[in-house]
Amino acid sequence: MENGNVSTVTQFIFTGFPQLHDGGLLYFFPLLFIYSFIVIGNLIIFFAIRMDLRLHNPMYNFISLFSFLEMWYSTTTIPKMLSNLINREKTISYIGCLLQMYFFHSLGSSEGVLLMVMAIDRYIAICSPLHYPIIMTPQLCVQLSAGSCVFGFLILLPEIVWISTLPFCGSNQIHHIFCDFTPLLNIACMDGSVSFVQDVIHAISLLTTTLIISLSYIRIIIVILNIPSVEGRKKAFSTCAAHIAVFVLFFGSVDLMYLRFSVTYTPFWETTIAFTFAVLAPFFNPIVYSLRNKEMKEAIKKLLCSLKVTSENHISNLKLGNSINLIL
Repeated sequence: MENGNVSTVTQFIFTGFPQLHDGGLLYFFPLLFIYSFIVIGNLIIFFAIRMDLRLHNPMYNFISLFSFLEMWYSTTTIPKMLSNLINREKTISYIGCLLQMYFFHSLGSSEGVLLMVMAIDRYIAICSPLHYPIIMTPQLCVQLSAGSCVFGFLILLPEIVWISTLPFCGSNQIHHIFCDFTPLLNIACMDGSVSFVQDVIHAISLLTTTLIISLSYIRIIIVILNIPSVEGRKKAFSTCAAHIAVFVLFFGSVDLMYLRFSVTYTPFWETTIAFTFAVLAPFFNPIVYSLRNKEMKEAIKKLLCSLKVTSENHISNLKLGNSINLIL
């Protein structure tokens, strides 16, 4: 339905995907492997922490929540990417696009706030170890975890509602691999100054979070370097090295994408940066958290061993049941 140059859009078309004859199917299987690894890896970390009583402390509780959010964060975009790689019609409905954008950014915002909470947690633990048990109580841990999620899901709601009221001018092609703010606003009928204001708000939010986390880790590193014993420095650094790695990977790519204002990237770099924070960051997080931490590795081994024993017992019971049935 047309009204001048304004059209009622019912679906959007993604133009950032290769066609099947251009090797689209070749991208499908690596992406399917990455997605499977993200889901399984984060589930293993989540249940390993939940089932090991030694890891029931604030730091690991935050890590388990982060893994849980990371699994759903990937699920908002990757399954649709997989579908678009093998389908001729690379489309998404209007409502589906808004929902994908809302949940992707809400989960991402929750993760960003949670990374800030984790940085502050490590700051208190390393810089004020004697006060840590008093400050970081189980009640505060639950409140911070819930607050991160509530904040992430509420802060984006007004913006998504506003975008849903915008009219679109003719084209319904999104030059991206998933629904995102900038590509969608580029095809909306709106004043460019409004988009600039939105960029400023995003920039302030990202810079504030990045600055708080950076200052926390800078202070942590200074304190660690002043520890007299080499073993003490090594132990202190091992507790926050994984957090720093995840922070750099996640916020590095996010800042490149959303702190550019009027700077435009080529389609290749646009896709590469988006792919990094939407796919590669969640892919590397389970690896970082499982390899950089001895306690985490032991908990994962314990979980896998218990799953193996359970599986073997189940198979033995099935064989025993079949043998009894044959005898009877």
